[in-house]
Amino acid sequence: MKTSVLQEVGIDQKAALDEQGSGLERVSLPKLPDIQSHALIVSGIRRCGKSTLLHQFVKKLGRPFFYFNFDDLRLFDFSPADFELLDRVIAESGARLLFFDEVQSAEHWELYVRQKLDEGFQVIVTGSNASLLSRELGSKLTGRHLSKELFPFSYDEFCRFTGQAAGAIPAGCAAPTGCAESLDAYLEKGGFPEYLKTNNAEILTQLQQDILYRDIAVRYGLRDVASLHRLFVYLVSNAAQLVSPSKLLSVAGVKSATTVLEYFSYFEAAYLIHLVPCFAWSVKAQSLAPKKLYVADPGIIKTGTASFTGNQGGLLENFVFTGLRPYTRDLFYFANEEGECDFIVNPHGKRPCCVQVTLELTADNEGREVQGLLAALKFFDLDGGIILTRNTEDLILEQGKRIKVVPAWKYDFAGVENGLSMG
Repeated sequence: MKTSVLQEVGIDQKAALDEQGSGLERVSLPKLPDIQSHALIVSGIRRCGKSTLLHQFVKKLGRPFFYFNFDDLRLFDFSPADFELLDRVIAESGARLLFFDEVQSAEHWELYVRQKLDEGFQVIVTGSNASLLSRELGSKLTGRHLSKELFPFSYDEFCRFTGQAAGAIPAGCAAPTGCAESLDAYLEKGGFPEYLKTNNAEILTQLQQDILYRDIAVRYGLRDVASLHRLFVYLVSNAAQLVSPSKLLSVAGVKSATTVLEYFSYFEAAYLIHLVPCFAWSVKAQSLAPKKLYVADPGIIKTGTASFTGNQGGLLENFVFTGLRPYTRDLFYFANEEGECDFIVNPHGKRPCCVQVTLELTADNEGREVQGLLAALKFFDLDGGIILTRNTEDLILEQGKRIKVVPAWKYDFAGVENGLSMG
């Protein structure tokens, strides 16, 4: 490549970034550290707002910065040798703060980031592939990086962005049902900022195509793209359900469960889906049990599904997972001969939390939902747990256990970070 080309690309990209504005301030912004000895890595699904978050961060720092997005068609031929040319462009900018976007698109990026750290630059980076980032960070940036994850807008961020009511009947929400209605709106639209701005469903459809074909099929050299797409549609259509690779061979149209497992890993690395294991003290027992599937965002479910119509219960459970996941990875479901519980939160911590999810408690399902929660509470020797619903608030005392029934829109997901969220 030529230095002049990199200069032109950098100027265009910086202008486009500035033109976008700062956007909604994300909840995770105050948690980003101003550190020069380590690279700050922010990863997450495409289009969830990583660039905007780090743009907010550098503006907050108030120092000149150099911005470069490696996911640009004009950089298709960019090679490791071209980092020398990029050095010249950076030197001309005079900035000591480097902001690299979608860095996984550049081969050997981790060596370059390490070099810039050694030269005294402050480096912040975004990426959209968890496995590539972790492998490369682990090999060349061990001890020299801090990793953060970003997800699409949470329910509270969605409400702030769209001006809808959220939480415990704040201003603008006349009654709890209004807040439940804002939850319904979130379950319909999800939290991708660009889609919420335009209400154009093609944005989410194209996002899924980009991830499946560019980030997965091309990157991993997959020829059978049709089977990849079939499996993806099936998974998105079955959010909050148990999945087992050996039972999905005909769905994907492949002959080996190993292939299905590989596809799972690609989807997870791209943050499209998340798989939650069944809790067991034995790692082997965990690996043998089916995993529970959750999708990155309600918008992907709505636009990518083949048959998810009317499954509001599954959408609500998926909502609870996406509310918990930004605050902890220590998530499991529970099942034994006495019952099943949807979420065991931080079971390896000092204060685990058992959470059951149902759209509403009725005469038909209350016994089953309570029994499943009680089974988990007894297993972990806990005094109480939570049932999250669309809009019901109550207190149940059963078998010496205290069960709070809480509207999902009112639940303090952030509290689980310190084991404090008990409704």
